[in-house]
Amino acid sequence: MTSHPRDAPQFYLTAPSPCPYLPGQQERKVFTHLVGRRARDLNEILTQGGFRRSQTIAYRPACETCRACISVRVVVGDFATSDSQRRVLKRNRDLVGQAQPNRPASEQYALFRRYLDARHGDGGMVDMTVLDYAMMVEDSHVETHLVVYRKRGPDTAINGRGTGAPIAVCLTDVLSDGLSMVYSFYEPAEAERSLGTYMILDHIERARSLGLPYLYLGYWVEGSRKMQYKAKFTPQERLMPNGWARVEEV
Repeated sequence: MTSHPRDAPQFYLTAPSPCPYLPGQQERKVFTHLVGRRARDLNEILTQGGFRRSQTIAYRPACETCRACISVRVVVGDFATSDSQRRVLKRNRDLVGQAQPNRPASEQYALFRRYLDARHGDGGMVDMTVLDYAMMVEDSHVETHLVVYRKRGPDTAINGRGTGAPIAVCLTDVLSDGLSMVYSFYEPAEAERSLGTYMILDHIERARSLGLPYLYLGYWVEGSRKMQYKAKFTPQERLMPNGWARVEEV
């Protein structure tokens, strides 16, 4: 009988449920646990293979009749901002993002609740409590941190920190070949800032400064308005049946 080491990953398949992106479709996911001494290496391999992380779970779509979810990563070294993206950077030049340990705070959860209520009131995360949020941030066996964005203050040039309540937050994993934006949220009352786009642009620069070639954005779904923004960050690579394929400006 074949034996396996105790920390060998075991994969599981979820039951079908309604797809959150394409009406009339059913989604299923294959998933495994990211725990123990191999969690970091396993997360690296699985992310490069199209998986996403949520707490100590790595998952990817395994739908029986649909292949619309495509993993996307920005090619950092060749990325150049468009005119509209430069305008976003200009609108947010009064913000500063600080990387800090993945520890939850009440002001983060307050922002998280406003974001969910305004943007995803019918989504699967809308009932998350403060304890659920704390688990989302803290429950990790891989290298991860928060990037918290606040307005610049009089001492920002000295200490690198902003002031006031957070305007945007991103939970970010650090991989050997890039950064992975696990989950981000922002102040819905500041819609004119295009904070979702701004955080991606900021993370591209963070990856560039670390000498990392990619920024992983999760899944792009053609035909889904929720995911269309990811196609604007080019050049990018999309994970196809034969491997990662480069896509230039669309």
